[in-house]
Amino acid sequence: MGIRGREGLALADAWADGPRSYLGLATAGFPNLFTVTGPLSATALTNVMRSIEHHVEWIAACLEHLRREGVTTIEADPAAQEQWDQQVAHVGSYTFYPEVASWYTGGNIEGKARKLMMWVGGLNTYKQVCAFVVDGGYIGFRLDDREPAQPPEAVADVVPAPAPEDLTAAAATP
Repeated sequence: MGIRGREGLALADAWADGPRSYLGLATAGFPNLFTVTGPLSATALTNVMRSIEHHVEWIAACLEHLRREGVTTIEADPAAQEQWDQQVAHVGSYTFYPEVASWYTGGNIEGKARKLMMWVGGLNTYKQVCAFVVDGGYIGFRLDDREPAQPPEAVADVVPAPAPEDLTAAAATP
């Protein structure tokens, strides 16, 4: 599709070592670009229609907020994106998903960078994290190039570390 961000960076180049995003909704270096069911979101292991609905409603509410506040640019903060990537990997480490050679990890394509590309902690927890981000003034997002309202570590504080026996049920929660 030829998507380009700041300084002409191609999204394909930004994701050469595997997709990176903040909450599966936005990617650092690509202002005003939202992704629905994007990488590192909860979509793959949930009822996809509920995940799409959540993303569309979240993005629509975000756009309304930006318009109301006179903000013209929103972008994932690189530190928040990195923290979310680590959080996804951490929660995934309680499962066998990172070991699977499938599209979940990029292991189905020879030469493709391998990493867990989805949130496996369940849709309900994911929605709580997204609500926390909004309630904190869009934690982890730069609005009009300002520093994020709170440090991205604040998001990690709201995500519980799952017990291995809870992950099967959490991933199956619609």
